[in-house]
Amino acid sequence: MGAVSGIRLLPIRGLPEVRPGDDLAALLTAAAADEGIALSGGVLVVAQKIVSKAEGRLVALADIEPSDEARRIAAEGEKDPRHMEIVLRETVRIVRQSERVLICETRHGFVCANAGVDLSNAPGEDVAVLLPEDPDASARRLRDALREGDAPLGVIVSDTFGRPWREGLVDVALGSAGFAPMADQRGSRDRTGRELLVTTMATADQLAAAAGLLMEKAAGVPAVFVEGVALEGDGALRDLLRDPATDLFR
Repeated sequence: MGAVSGIRLLPIRGLPEVRPGDDLAALLTAAAADEGIALSGGVLVVAQKIVSKAEGRLVALADIEPSDEARRIAAEGEKDPRHMEIVLRETVRIVRQSERVLICETRHGFVCANAGVDLSNAPGEDVAVLLPEDPDASARRLRDALREGDAPLGVIVSDTFGRPWREGLVDVALGSAGFAPMADQRGSRDRTGRELLVTTMATADQLAAAAGLLMEKAAGVPAVFVEGVALEGDGALRDLLRDPATDLFR
């Protein structure tokens, strides 16, 4: 990303409840138009929850038969064993486990609580919302459907994650399209002339976190348009996932 003099965060309100099979791009376009927002020349940050709903990534707990392992985990923390079964099905590795939460590695390579399986803001009391199958592909499809001609547009699919060593949650990017998700500053120089050797900024995560200030669960804002972003390059969010060979904590 090039030099940025300032950004503006524009909340997109008024989307109806998103259901499986809905044309999410059309819903976002209509809601943005009602707010007087033109989806061009910036980055649209979209909450994972509405992307997953549109893509049908919903599971009714009533349809789940929990395994013995799910029952064991649920009993240790007074959880719903059906919820834990869905979490296990979305997990390739349990990283840490406590009575309160499972920290899981998903098939996407994300490390997060309960493999991203969420019961909040679901379309029903006993319905779980799963992460998109391929968040980068989801972002690309949205960008292709929203973009007019060659107009610059970036799209981020975001979700709220916890972080090791720090309390509190922050929004991060799960998928991206239309710009480079990292800004590699290696080889450039700081203000004193010192060469930067390792500095690579997680641009997509920075934008997701900024948009997250307006996307609280009760706010009714499932998307935010970020103006003032200098879009450069291209790439996929998977570029941000650390190679296990260089991960000192794996």
